[in-house]
Amino acid sequence: MSGALEAVDRAVFAEWLQRIGDNVLILGHRVSEWCGHGPALEEDIALSNQALDLIGQCQLWLGLAAEVEGKGRTADALAFLRDAGAFRNLLLVERPNGDFGQTLMRQFLFDAFHIELLRALKASSDPRVAEIAAKAEKEVAYHLERSADLVVRLGDGTTESHARMQKALDLLFPYTGEMFADDATDRAMAEAGIAVLPSSLKAGWDRTIADVLAEATLTHPGEVWQHGVKGTGGKTGVHSEYLGFILAEMQFLQRAYPGASW
Repeated sequence: MSGALEAVDRAVFAEWLQRIGDNVLILGHRVSEWCGHGPALEEDIALSNQALDLIGQCQLWLGLAAEVEGKGRTADALAFLRDAGAFRNLLLVERPNGDFGQTLMRQFLFDAFHIELLRALKASSDPRVAEIAAKAEKEVAYHLERSADLVVRLGDGTTESHARMQKALDLLFPYTGEMFADDATDRAMAEAGIAVLPSSLKAGWDRTIADVLAEATLTHPGEVWQHGVKGTGGKTGVHSEYLGFILAEMQFLQRAYPGASW
């Protein structure tokens, strides 16, 4: 930890960790909304377990962010006591669940990015970052396997399932460009050897997306879509109207009973 903090500004490091933690926190909460509402018991259980995986990863990333920040906050404080403008998650993970196909497509597009990120972070110069990435990669490899399989099965399924998956893809694909936008924080982390530039992950993501969409008989929206909302999301604290609703639900108990523990 000391070596990493010497190589990069403490505030920059904490900001970057919050980005990763916020992504899995918000997506984990979104996925948890399916608990008790899944289209089949098997899917209900699988989605609930996936949400737990993501929230568990969030605890690690935000816990490290709080430690690096050095202001006496905890992972819970970062999760439950920040306002929407302080969150740094991707816009993609805020998007509503919609139908089951939309939830799956959102998950697949993020999983394909998430696995590339974690694989790269296993080589981080910071041992704590590398350790968390290695642990999370095992869970996310399963997430990607599952989401990709279901995208293929539904995309190459009935006329209705194919149409729903194509609609979900066309709706969500414009939000993927933000994942690969480099900024000053990303460059500082890459120069310190702690992380890699997001743009360097795009080639691997592109291959996964192209292969799965082809097998699913879905039409790839194309490169032009990827710049639709690039650079206008969580990295600058600009969010969709959905994050406020998510936080109102997620933070209610902690806001209503500050400092309470169960």
